[in-house]
Amino acid sequence: MTPRPPSSGPDPKQTTGKKTAQAKKTAGKKTTQAKKTPGRKTAEAKKTAEAKATAAKRTAEAEKTVPAKKTAGVKKTAPAKKTVEAKKTVKAEKTVAAGKTSVGKAAEARKAARKAAVPSPPAGTEAPAAAEAAVSPALGAGDRERLLAGTHHDPHAVLGAHRVPGGVAFRVFRPHARAVTVLSTGLRVELHDDGDGFFSALAPLDEVPVHRLLVAYEETVLEAEDPYRFLPTLGELDLHLIGEGRHEELWRALGAHPTTRDGVAGTRFAVWAPNARGVRVAGGFNFWDGTAHPMRSLGSTGVWELFLPGIGAGELYKYEITRPDGSRTFRADPLARRTEVPPATSSVVHASDYTWGDGEWLARRADAPAHEAPMSVYEVHLPSWRPGLTYRDLAEQLPSYVADLGFTHVELMPVAEHPFGGSWGYQVTGFYAPTARLGDPDDFKYLVDRLHQAGIGVIMDWVPAHFPRDDWALAEFDGRPLYEHSDPLRAAHPDWGTLEFDFGRREVRNFLVANAVYWCEEFHIDGLRVDAVASMLYLDYSREPGQWTPNEHGGRENLDAVAFLQEMNATVYRRVPGVVTVAEESTAWDGVTRATHHKGPSGFGGLGFGLKWNMGWMHDSLAYMSHEPVHRTYHHGELTFSMVYAYSENYVLPISHDEVVHGKKSLVSKMPGDWWQQRANERAYLGYMWAHPGKQLLFMGQEFAQGAEWSEAHGPDWWLLDPEYGASADHRGVRDLVRDLNTVYRDTPALWRRDTHPSGFAWVVGDAAEDDVLAFLRLDADGTPLLAVSHFAPVVRSDYRLGVPDDVPAWHEVLNTDAARYGGGDVVNPDPVKPEPQGWHGRPASIRLTLPPLATVWLRPA
Repeated sequence: MTPRPPSSGPDPKQTTGKKTAQAKKTAGKKTTQAKKTPGRKTAEAKKTAEAKATAAKRTAEAEKTVPAKKTAGVKKTAPAKKTVEAKKTVKAEKTVAAGKTSVGKAAEARKAARKAAVPSPPAGTEAPAAAEAAVSPALGAGDRERLLAGTHHDPHAVLGAHRVPGGVAFRVFRPHARAVTVLSTGLRVELHDDGDGFFSALAPLDEVPVHRLLVAYEETVLEAEDPYRFLPTLGELDLHLIGEGRHEELWRALGAHPTTRDGVAGTRFAVWAPNARGVRVAGGFNFWDGTAHPMRSLGSTGVWELFLPGIGAGELYKYEITRPDGSRTFRADPLARRTEVPPATSSVVHASDYTWGDGEWLARRADAPAHEAPMSVYEVHLPSWRPGLTYRDLAEQLPSYVADLGFTHVELMPVAEHPFGGSWGYQVTGFYAPTARLGDPDDFKYLVDRLHQAGIGVIMDWVPAHFPRDDWALAEFDGRPLYEHSDPLRAAHPDWGTLEFDFGRREVRNFLVANAVYWCEEFHIDGLRVDAVASMLYLDYSREPGQWTPNEHGGRENLDAVAFLQEMNATVYRRVPGVVTVAEESTAWDGVTRATHHKGPSGFGGLGFGLKWNMGWMHDSLAYMSHEPVHRTYHHGELTFSMVYAYSENYVLPISHDEVVHGKKSLVSKMPGDWWQQRANERAYLGYMWAHPGKQLLFMGQEFAQGAEWSEAHGPDWWLLDPEYGASADHRGVRDLVRDLNTVYRDTPALWRRDTHPSGFAWVVGDAAEDDVLAFLRLDADGTPLLAVSHFAPVVRSDYRLGVPDDVPAWHEVLNTDAARYGGGDVVNPDPVKPEPQGWHGRPASIRLTLPPLATVWLRPA
């Protein structure tokens, strides 16, 4: 039951103002009226009659000693009062050393008081000239005010137990509590209610004891650890690296981490909020009232920290931040590793106990560079691939489906937590937390693990360019621009209504670089596809003149973003061998996939990505395919121009989600003609795409010629593959082609070994625009060729002559997109094709092929 808060004023049983306080005697003695001590401005209770004999020997003592009632309880009034009612702990001779306390009888208490007043010096030492002057344990007005207002920078310095003149001062801040008692081995100290939730007592102890708190509320009593007795949980090295912006494992330092301190289980909380006047932890464990749990500021790093005993995995929490203007805001943890299911926004304390089973995959992941290995990627939006499935459900279905189709990798659209599902994950609020919509972080690890065990790599879309303006997340996190740029022109993203990161601030850069490492190391992600790189690189991106400020050289390049991307790529490749980073970059920026230490003609070092999306190829080739075949002759260059720059970067050829939404139509629906021609065009296009230099990426649903655009609300139209559907064979035929494309591709090193080197490609004919034909060779490192011929006219061309090398005795057709099993007309070349000694297309030999309509044909040496 929730404890009801008592009055925030002083204890009504106490006498306040200028009246003298009543000091209760133990063992049924009558109370004696205390008088003010002459010459002192602060109020003191008059010593009891029994203590007068000892008062002269303890003239420096600021607090009176009275016989203890039962256990060694100490009560003091609030420091603002001019009279003080105190019940002080007294101890028998050597009781602390013996682990005993004075108890019960008044005679024993009086004896202990007399001995405490005149302590005996140890043997062989001289008695001290005067006793140590005791101090009031109650907090001063300034500390009280700051703690109540949530603006105290060092609550540990005043709360908890501290050695002070006269003994050990215990101070506890527990709003709504009726009483607080300190418990330790052989020790029980009743604290005085100082008002407003503050409790204190001075115990004449030599050392600060390990202690617990017994807190009484109106309807319950709780025993708990004192969170303000623990030392900081972050070491000097952590703080130094955070201050330098070089903490590559930032998620281990900041955030919420279940741990054990001094044998006590709990959770340590740490957050970066340099502009905050104060930070407190609020959660279900304190009824979302963070008043009693202020955090301490650790030096000049801007980091706030607190260890809360008894808090474990699964607890909800947020940070209550007092802004510079004194207002307060509740914020989700930027480094939370788990969140509530949206639209709820709380962070969740998380402790992973997942045991990985992908050791074999990781051991061989770095055997070959990504650009020299086969890579065909199936892009997936997990929430809609099969709506309703959790991470663990997906782990039972997705790996087998992808493996059956022969893809080498999946690319997951962003899985980091985001509040609005319609953003598809591209407006992130929880950069360190997989979305809770589908399960917890260990469930997501299970999905990645199962994909690896099926031989499938996992690439994840990563969004470091911007973040949404939600007032519970990163925007003006501590009351001022922090993660975003302080210049409004630099902060506001013109296209998406979001905020751009301040890449020039070292702590922000650290937050993002560590985040990239986090996904690769903690979740075994094999690659990061970095979203919206172009919007990061240019200061004038989507901005009109006057809406942006040139860089220090007068240019439009965002030098801070360049430095960030270089640092991110260098760090990820150094720490996690075998991963690949992929840039979604749509401009002609020089050196996107060049090493960071190699400067190009522009004077910049490379950005350091492993691969880059070839947006130019995608736009040009889809534009060509959208033309009616009769017009394609006049647009032939749209299909061949990509080879002019094919080796300027290491490319991925993407047919992504962006191309099949918002009125752009699905891939098959982009094609002209009737239903047969549309499918034939898509099959021919996929055959051309898989043969073209570069890696391949295909969005879900396009592998079986879905006619409708993708919608995140319902996902792919799987019913098209149902045998009960009359046209299912048409869709299953396209899917069978994709499976065979991947199979032949993986078995043919000529198609991927030299993807990034000009020696891996040679034109046979690239200018046959009148015939709508293009043909080229792909070559392995040892020269072994594959001949790819694409024919984009709706007619059959018999005995079509093509020049070929003269050192291949015969060619065998290994793939024909017009085959009957794919839904084509089955115009094929079933027998080996032998070269003739007639030169053609500048080559010493030639072959004659039958070219099917709207089809691509692959041939290998027989």
